[in-house]
Amino acid sequence: MIFIKKIGIDLGTCNSVVFTPQKGVVLQEPSVVAIALNENRILAVGQGAKEMTGRTPDTIRIYRPLREGVIADYRITEAMLRYFIRKAVKTFWFLKPELLIGVPAGITSTEKRAVIEAGMAAGAKAVYVAKEPILAAIGAGIPINSCSGHMIIDIGGGTSEVAVISLGGIVTCYSLRVAGDKMDQAISDYIKKKYNLAIGEQTAEEIKIKIGTALPDKEEKEIEIRGRDLISGLPQNIKINSREICEAISDRLVEIIQVVKAVLRETPPELSADIMDKGMIISGGGALLRNIDGFITQAIGVPCFIAEEPLLCVAKGTGVVLENLDVYKKSIMIKK
Repeated sequence: MIFIKKIGIDLGTCNSVVFTPQKGVVLQEPSVVAIALNENRILAVGQGAKEMTGRTPDTIRIYRPLREGVIADYRITEAMLRYFIRKAVKTFWFLKPELLIGVPAGITSTEKRAVIEAGMAAGAKAVYVAKEPILAAIGAGIPINSCSGHMIIDIGGGTSEVAVISLGGIVTCYSLRVAGDKMDQAISDYIKKKYNLAIGEQTAEEIKIKIGTALPDKEEKEIEIRGRDLISGLPQNIKINSREICEAISDRLVEIIQVVKAVLRETPPELSADIMDKGMIISGGGALLRNIDGFITQAIGVPCFIAEEPLLCVAKGTGVVLENLDVYKKSIMIKK
């Protein structure tokens, strides 16, 4: 029997991934909690709660306790963390694990303290926090301790972070609160404006996943969607193609490009030369958007590659750090 003493959590706005050094990724679920308001009790966490989104009576409330990568609702985040820990450590609840939680690089000290306190309240022995771009880089297999520069673009659900890493630390970094969620919002706004059709969050996300693309495709993909007609108020079906989605999310992608350019502008010339040689790495759920690598390469003129299993990069990074806690404690940990 394995005693799990260390757990790494990529606490994301959209999805959370739980990693243990012994078993690898043990849990990958949406960061969503459903609460019954009259009894103030948690009904579901993760996938079960996400399926209820947009379908609940007024006695049930769906919460996403993280907004733009930081804790927006402390109590619910604590409950969600407790659920994740319980699922990862099925046995021996009296053995309190050590937690390592990935946080955005642009986080304030108050937001950081909230993460640590939520982790302690959820039943951890000690809570460490590390910056997501570094964890994502480690998880993507970038040798972060070498003296050459590496650029990581981590596009999540709530935040996009662009960082240049060298000698185990962040040289320049920008955090932008535009990512997957804002793209979903852009898609539903576009459909509302063009077709007078209201669609739910989940439909917008489904459209992005199925036919979303950063560059127009040679052969267009189509999808049929249902929504509520804003004029008649009746349900209606429409067909929408990938070119329209490309147009809908283009402004959001341009914002991410601006941040990449801003980071490159502030990068020392030696490191810029390294990045030109090696290219940039994209991680996070945003890396799954079709043609995003081609789009960034075209806009910046530097080759861009998608990390292997981009969704799991941060979680895998927590695993590497947890296995070598003593080595990393000094360089990237922020411990309470």
